[in-house]
Amino acid sequence: MAVRRIGRKHPSTRGIPLKRIVRTAEFRAALRLFQWQSETVSRGWGLTPQRYLLLLSIKGAPDRSQRLSFSQLVERLRLSANTVTELVARAEDAGLVRRERAEHDQRVIFLSLTDEGERRLAGALADSDVHRRELASAFDDLVASFDAAQR
Repeated sequence: MAVRRIGRKHPSTRGIPLKRIVRTAEFRAALRLFQWQSETVSRGWGLTPQRYLLLLSIKGAPDRSQRLSFSQLVERLRLSANTVTELVARAEDAGLVRRERAEHDQRVIFLSLTDEGERRLAGALADSDVHRRELASAFDDLVASFDAAQR
């Protein structure tokens, strides 16, 4: 996806149907509400929003292994390697994640959740389910509206 830089000449919104702009704004507002509710719930379980996302990313590894390498985390979180290293170090100090060397290559470090990390993530996810159910139908409608507005 190309990103336009500030200061570069870009098109006006005059040619974009207002309906599309409104639906896009509604979609973004729903996303932000979802994010805010997740952040609020995670804080209730003693997790910063960043740590919640870290734990969720590790537990929800695409291969279902419930572990991720540093490079996979960098890609998944869309953060710099330095930022992920610091985030992991702090989560490790808090007793939420542990490191494991890969058997196939000792240079590769996998991260998985500790029992405490599991406990806090499970609590945050359980509390989040209430909010997710409330947003689910509205979110589905917004996704459909967003898709229709893009056509």
